[in-house]
Amino acid sequence: MGTMQAVILAAGEGKRLRPLTRSRPKALIPVGNTPVLDYVIHALQTCGIRDIIVVVGYRKEQVIRHLSALDAGVKVVVQEKPLGTAHALLQAKEFIRDRFLVLPGDNYINSASIARIMNRRNAVLVKEHPYPSNFGVVTTKKGYVTQIIEKPAMSPSFTISTGIFSLDQDFFSSLRENDMTDAIGAFLESGKKLRAVPADDWQDAVYPWDLLQMNQYLIRSVQPEKAGEVSEHCTIQGPVRIGKGTRISPMTSIFGPVVIGPECEIGPCACIMPYSSIGQRVRIDPFTLVENSILMDDCEVGSHSRIRDSVIGEGSRLADHVTTVAASHLMEIQGEQIRGRFGAILGEEVRAGPFTVLEGAIVGNNVNIRGGSRIQSTMAYGDGGLVV
Repeated sequence: MGTMQAVILAAGEGKRLRPLTRSRPKALIPVGNTPVLDYVIHALQTCGIRDIIVVVGYRKEQVIRHLSALDAGVKVVVQEKPLGTAHALLQAKEFIRDRFLVLPGDNYINSASIARIMNRRNAVLVKEHPYPSNFGVVTTKKGYVTQIIEKPAMSPSFTISTGIFSLDQDFFSSLRENDMTDAIGAFLESGKKLRAVPADDWQDAVYPWDLLQMNQYLIRSVQPEKAGEVSEHCTIQGPVRIGKGTRISPMTSIFGPVVIGPECEIGPCACIMPYSSIGQRVRIDPFTLVENSILMDDCEVGSHSRIRDSVIGEGSRLADHVTTVAASHLMEIQGEQIRGRFGAILGEEVRAGPFTVLEGAIVGNNVNIRGGSRIQSTMAYGDGGLVV
């Protein structure tokens, strides 16, 4: 038997995560300042799996560039058209020699989960989930899968497929479908067996606000490090990681778990509360509070602002006295009525004038919000243009 191989499917867009995925694939969205794809690669390497194939498609240049900078020695294959997950897997067929794992590149998985499945023939990692209808729901009998139903309106169980499979090369011979759930269905109908193995830990973000929960989870175990310049008149408590070249000004308080990337400017008199992930080259002005939020690279937040429960896209600039308020609105996303609770989800290069209030708002890329506006729900969805 050869060494175990792994195929990571990172070709999809992640439409339900828009606007955050308009300019990057879901697998590259940073959580805890690390793209989700990197957690998957790291978990595989921890289990000794080095022969990794990544299938790319949507915005493939970005993924290829990212992977080459990682120095992980992965092989890249391209899915030219977005025809589904099984079709993406098919692109890797010629490189598969024996047994292999299939993993989504846009879900977090830990090495303990991979260890549970890697030595099983024909198995799927499953997990209990409170909202199973967003996923492929699994029904089992005596530990074996009887069927996987994709996003059912009425779910027969709380057990879902993580989309992580351990398969044999002969799986390809029964591969007629473009979608992985259908392909597995056909595989079962042909009389093959698929064992259901409970995952140790797995996280997915279906909607943008799910990233906040995932972020909370992933930075809980952050390794404290202070690589930047931290004024001695600062309060730092709990696990906090501060990147190289970052300056923390006097009278600033940081309460971990918090991750701050390199080359940031924070304070003075700023307050960074738990579960905040701040990317690189971010500027947070005096008297501003950030809590339970993801600020991507090159953001700026003006003074006297309150950013809570929010995801702020790359290069966005918020003026002074900008406030995000967590609210729950009913929204339509990809034709589904969904309720989510969050402060703001901003695409990239969003501009918000002073004294803006964002209350459960989703704002598209390159939108300019006039100062003094109060924005609720998805009023500011869309790309470009001015929103009053």
